[in-house]
Amino acid sequence: MALVESTMLPLGTKAPAFELQDTISPVKLNYDDVKGENGTLVYFICNHCPYVIYTIDELVNVAMAFEDKGIGTVAISSNDVEHYPLDSPDNMEAFAMKNLFNFPYLYDEDQSVAKAYDAACTPDIYLFDANRELYYRGRLDDARPGSGKGSDGTDLRAAIKGMLAGEPAPEKQYPSAGCNIKWKG
Repeated sequence: MALVESTMLPLGTKAPAFELQDTISPVKLNYDDVKGENGTLVYFICNHCPYVIYTIDELVNVAMAFEDKGIGTVAISSNDVEHYPLDSPDNMEAFAMKNLFNFPYLYDEDQSVAKAYDAACTPDIYLFDANRELYYRGRLDDARPGSGKGSDGTDLRAAIKGMLAGEPAPEKQYPSAGCNIKWKG
């Protein structure tokens, strides 16, 4: 597994629009369907990445902790399922159910959404404010597989709390790190 860091999309970037198939329900959802009143978390993840598996409980916990504070959450998988069948839509649905997702898990079949967000790794995390402007992009926390340290969401939780309190975006933001998105071709 090669460690790849996120590309750190510029703060203030408007959330790119999308409409993708949800793997948990039979509907297509767009950004407006998943956004929260006070902000939106967009997670680029997949089912097989050890970095995602290591942090998935905390990614779900963060979504649950801030849902009643008006933060919407969506997870998107953009991996090439022909070469990585563990990331297929059927397996995405099973992964979401197993991990008790309280948010949609969308399939980016043509990978256009990952490209629009400049996503590079799994997990790649974006926090947009109520105006769809990027407030935070980066890591959940500093826990990594093999570190012996449990994931607690320190960095992401602090960013969400700061955004909800009306504070400026954190000056120091560390990139997320994980497996590269499995691009087609």
